[in-house]
Order: sequence, then structure tokens, then C-alpha cells
Amino acid sequence: MALIRWEPVTELNTIQNEMNRLFNTFFEQPSQATRGNGALRRWLPPMDLVETGDHYVLRADLPGLSDGDVNIQLEDNTLTISGERKTEHEQGGEGYYRLERGFGAFSRALTLPDGVDPDSVQAHFDRGVLEIRIPKPEQRKPKTVQITLGTAPAADTKAIDSAGIGANGRAPVGASA
Repeated sequence: MALIRWEPVTELNTIQNEMNRLFNTFFEQPSQATRGNGALRRWLPPMDLVETGDHYVLRADLPGLSDGDVNIQLEDNTLTISGERKTEHEQGGEGYYRLERGFGAFSRALTLPDGVDPDSVQAHFDRGVLEIRIPKPEQRKPKTVQITLGTAPAADTKAIDSAGIGANGRAPVGASA
């Protein structure tokens, strides 16, 4: 009998790979039954989100769709892109189909930072690529108050007379400042 050295890191990698496979198969449940030996996977268009100096730029690949097939909503700092890509193959008849291109309804949602102006969001659709430009919200800067030294207080401010202050550092009750 041969001895095999136990490597815990390898075991952890194996467990992680099995968990990833389990979660991937769980979330990719078929949307419809198909003929043959395969099932259709849910279609989610790939997206890139890039931060530039003054914008967030989102690009989504939506091949085969037109601008009328895509719905973009911005509500409560949540940007939602949804739509549907229809199937292009025939149902019925004889023959064997192999379908690798995904189709069906999709929806993707992103949470935007607070302060984004919904009226300034721009969307462009060109050759199957949707590009959404989201201006970054203005950074709130603390307000600076200028302090002037050696000037008399304004006429509407009252000064506290040191004679009216008691031993505890407070003006006595009923005394006016």
C-alpha cells in the first residue's frame, strides 16, 4: 500500500471548486425545456463598469437587440437595465438542434452613489453595445467660516459683562446679559 501525503491546501481548493460548481448550476436553471439532450441557460448580458474622472461608464453587450428592445430605469439610486432577446430558431419539424446562444428576458440592476442627478444620465446604443454615462455626484465640501480678529462685534450681538458672571462661570438666574 502506497502512502499519499495529505495536502490541506489542495483539499480546500477541491472543496472551493465543488462549491463554485454547485452554485453555478443552481443559479443557471433552465428557463424552458428543449429538444435533445440540453437545456437553455438563463441569458445575462455581460457588462463593464468603468470609472473615469467625472463619470461612471457602463457598457453592456446586447447583440441582436435594438434600442426598442431595452428598458433603462433609474429609481432610488438603482439603475435597472432590462429587456428580452427572442429566439431565432424554428420550433417543430424534424432534425437536431444545438443551441448555444442564450435568449430570453434579462434584468440587471446596479446601485448608484447618493447624489446622482437622474436628468444628466445619458444612454447610447450602437452596434449592439449599450453605453450609459452617469455623472459622478458633486463631493460635498465642508463650509469654511472666516474668522476676523481684533474687530468689534456687530451691533446686534450682546456681550457678556464679566461683573455679571458668578463664581461658577455662569450668569446668575434672572440676570440679563
